[in-house]
Formats: sequence, structure tokens, C-alpha cells
Amino acid sequence: MLRVAIAGAAGRMGRSLIEAALAAESGVRLGATTARAGDPALGADAGLLAAGRAVGVPVVASLDQCPGGFDALIDFTSPAALAAHTAHCREHGKALVVGTTGLGPEHQRLLAACAEAAPVLHSPNMSLGVNLSLALLRQAASALGDGFDVEIVEAHHRHKKDAPSGTALAMGRAVAESLGRELDDCAVFGREGIGGERDRKTIGFATIRGGDIVGEHSVIFAGPGERLEITHKASSRTTFAHGALHAARWLAGKPPGLYTLADVLGEK
Repeated sequence: MLRVAIAGAAGRMGRSLIEAALAAESGVRLGATTARAGDPALGADAGLLAAGRAVGVPVVASLDQCPGGFDALIDFTSPAALAAHTAHCREHGKALVVGTTGLGPEHQRLLAACAEAAPVLHSPNMSLGVNLSLALLRQAASALGDGFDVEIVEAHHRHKKDAPSGTALAMGRAVAESLGRELDDCAVFGREGIGGERDRKTIGFATIRGGDIVGEHSVIFAGPGERLEITHKASSRTTFAHGALHAARWLAGKPPGLYTLADVLGEK
């Protein structure tokens, strides 16, 4: 059975991942868990931390300290933690599933370097529904063409740090590519004051942060006399946890390389 390590065990997503991994139908075994140095959860039993039952897997500060070993690492922590995680997986040939958002070009280089020696999968959203939405967005954009204005609205909990979300950017990129545009050239991330008429070739983004919203994304195609909206709403982090575990099971044993959730779903 596949042994998974979960980084960020004390966080909201880390606890959801642990709970999902411990479920009887998960098809994996919890092999290791980590938390950042100084976290009060260090030394605790990961099962007690997330699911209220001891499983004999302690929370440690480094992957090098994991006593039981693991086959695949799932990382939803932060861009700052990526260097250490990619280095470990590259050195030891461990599969790496990354759901962290807010990654820049330097982080993409870390993933690419790790993929030279290990299978790596990065997705800004591990929901199977979101990734199906990306396929629908490509289809809609190709069919509607330049005659419709495109706006993307996303909402998350008040603790989320990056904006727009990685999922919103992925949706914008899927639409832009289908329309023959570069997202970096056509994205508009805020509007204020009195401006000119909207440029039809732009893609607008609006960000909402508040409360405990898990994640909501809507892409609006607004045309003359009609509007098409493709929306995905997540009501529980369990959705992302199950998607990440599914990805880890698929990724383990694959040859080194960079993969996406589209590969897992068979879209490519």
C-alpha cells in the first residue's frame, strides 16, 4: 500500500489530508507528517491531531526525521517550504504532489529540477470538478470566440494570502489560450475610478476574501443579450484532500517528469 507523507500537518488543509488518508477507503497508508519548526503540534500523534485517534505517526519538523519513510509527499503548505521539499524528493526519488498556490517562476524551476529525478504533479486546485471545469472553459471559449466579454470572480476564506487564487489564474489561462491570447497581456486585476470603455480582449478578475469560504470560482461569458456562467463551489476541504490522494496514487511509480491533474483525469 502506498505510504504518503503530509506536510503542514497542523494546518487546515494538512488536517483534512490526514483525516482523508486515515479513512478505510483511501487506499493509502499514512507514513509521515511534518510541521514547521516551532509549531506546537510537533511531537504529537498525527491521528490524534486530525482525527481523534492515535495512529503512531508523529509530527516531525523535517522529512529527514520521518521514522517510517514514505513513497509520496503531498504538500499544500507555502511557497517558502518548496525548496526543502523538492530537494528531498529529488534526492530520494519520491513522488511529489503539490497543491500550493502563489508559486512564482523560481518555484516552477524548483519543480522542474525535481522532475528530472522524480515524478512531480502540481495543480493549483486538486478538485476533480475544478479540473473538469477547465476543460469546459476551453470548449466554451473556443465556441464563443471574441464576441463575449470574460470576467472571473473568486471567493475564499479570510486567511488566504494570495490573490487572485491559483485556480482563478488557471481558469483565466485556459480561456486565454483558447482565444489565442496571453493571459499576462490581457488580464485586468482591478478597476477603480473613471476609466475608458472595457477592452473586449481583456479578461477581468475580481477577488473576495471573507469568513470561512472554502473556495468558489465563476467564469462569466457576457455577450449581447445573453450570459453564460461556469461555476464551481467547494463546500469542504475534503474535496481537495481526496483529489490529492487520488493524484498521489496515480503518480507513484510513474517515471520522472512534470504532470498535471489533467494527466490523472486522462484529458491529455
